Amino acid sequence: MRNLLVASTAVAAVVLAAPAAFAADLPMYEPAPAYAAPAPASSPWTGGYVGAQAGYSWGHAHNKSGAPKTHPDGPTVGAYAGYNMQFDNSPVVVGVDTDINYDTADAKRNFAGGTARIKNEQTWSGATRGKIGYAMDRVMVYGAGGVAYAGEKVSARVGPASGSDSKTAVGWTAGGGVEALVSENLTARVDYRYNDYGTEKFKVGGGTVKSDLTENRVTAGVAYKFSGF
Repeated sequence: MRNLLVASTAVAAVVLAAPAAFAADLPMYEPAPAYAAPAPASSPWTGGYVGAQAGYSWGHAHNKSGAPKTHPDGPTVGAYAGYNMQFDNSPVVVGVDTDINYDTADAKRNFAGGTARIKNEQTWSGATRGKIGYAMDRVMVYGAGGVAYAGEKVSARVGPASGSDSKTAVGWTAGGGVEALVSENLTARVDYRYNDYGTEKFKVGGGTVKSDLTENRVTAGVAYKFSGF
């Protein structure tokens, strides 16, 4: 009887110890990491910028007072700056843009049987425009419009009399373009605009010539973009 009691006690001890020993032999597992929600959508287009541009312009100078029309054209180079703001979780971008350019557009034409000549020149130009765009990730299409201004010069010769006069013309502009985020702080764009500088009066060649200048231009630019705030 005593031997049976001892044997039963030993068996019970082995049975109770077995699960602990088995558990000690199992490999240890780290708990699964908590799920990290994606960062909220950013506004990559928000921020100021400053850049350089170059392109070509071609225009139409409607000279009055008996002088013929001309078509000034030529290369242009300049600088631009502005600020864009993209609404949170939206493709809509609004902004303001301004530029200043050195222009080389000119054209001349003889009239009155070759006894007279008129020349139209555009020496500089600029514009301040409002912008609204639609961003498709890193590419944006936009429209722009606002105030345009330019330096105009008219030279004329009528018989022995000749002279020239310069004015600063102010008008309006409208156009648009495509812009891309090349990197976080670098953008590139192609821009088209139509400029109407209105009518100015020039005193040349012993008389007065009124000239109405309109212009088309295409420029390509590269800009440094500052971080948004």
